[in-house]
Amino acid sequence: MSDTDAPIQTRIDPATQAAEAADRSAWIAALEAMTAEEGYLEPLGPDHFAFFTDAGTTLLVSFETIGAARARPGQMPLGQPLAQAQGWSHLSLLAEGETWFRDPAVYAFFDRLVDDAFFEDFDRVLFYGAEMGAYAACAYAVTAPGAQVLAISPRATLDPAQAGWDKRHRAARRLDFTSRYGYAPEMTEGAGQVVVIHDPTVSEEAMHAALFRAPWVTVLKAPLMGGRIEWALSHMGVLPEVIMLAMAGKLGRYSFAGLWRRRRNFSPYLLAILDRAEGRGRRGLAISVCRSVTRRLRAPRFARRLEKLLRKTEGGAESA
Repeated sequence: MSDTDAPIQTRIDPATQAAEAADRSAWIAALEAMTAEEGYLEPLGPDHFAFFTDAGTTLLVSFETIGAARARPGQMPLGQPLAQAQGWSHLSLLAEGETWFRDPAVYAFFDRLVDDAFFEDFDRVLFYGAEMGAYAACAYAVTAPGAQVLAISPRATLDPAQAGWDKRHRAARRLDFTSRYGYAPEMTEGAGQVVVIHDPTVSEEAMHAALFRAPWVTVLKAPLMGGRIEWALSHMGVLPEVIMLAMAGKLGRYSFAGLWRRRRNFSPYLLAILDRAEGRGRRGLAISVCRSVTRRLRAPRFARRLEKLLRKTEGGAESA
């Protein structure tokens, strides 16, 4: 192998490594302090933690990565502020990277919860997650019969034999999705209401959502947001309401439509519509979008795009 073919070795400064390790230790210590009296922080093998705060008879079970939690203001699991505000208990499964929670240590943890009749202590339970976390929320909901499930952009499986058409997450496709807690749609049998929110304009998202076919599943559409649906709902300020409705078993087409309507004032969504219109050569539609936005909102970016589109239109008319 020539020098040019050799893999590039990235040197990590020891001081940076030490600082990162100290930050992580401080973060773990903060979570341990939060759960010292009512709850626990438990490592599940080398790649997962279970974070539990015991605060009431309503339980939110969430799934996300450690990186996502640490990147958030306050460095808390996503559901913790809402659970704390509502007086809910909260069980958060935290993964070190894209593990997809496919780990015997995680299986054993949920087995133990079942054996201890853990979920029977709660009047209401909601399993929640987005993308990788949505897969896990559906897969592990089987451990709490009657629980509600809210899955944003879920994957049914990444097993190539069943979802070979999904070329994303190539590394994760080597994981075992065929053993215990494997095929997410089957694991929702026995759940209460299962709500799947997805972007139908992304073919892979639509195909995964179509695999959740059951009378207890409600499929809701959030177009043009791709893998950013959770992010969009959060930045629109409606994610807590969506979760609370799901917890109550009342999240449906009409209630979601009322919340999703706020996208009309959400710049990233409006830009997605505009980009889609321009990308398809629909200049008239793009102009209409810009005019609608600039009439309703203070939106200098849309005003500039409108001016540019109008110049192109006038130039085309003159040349004709």
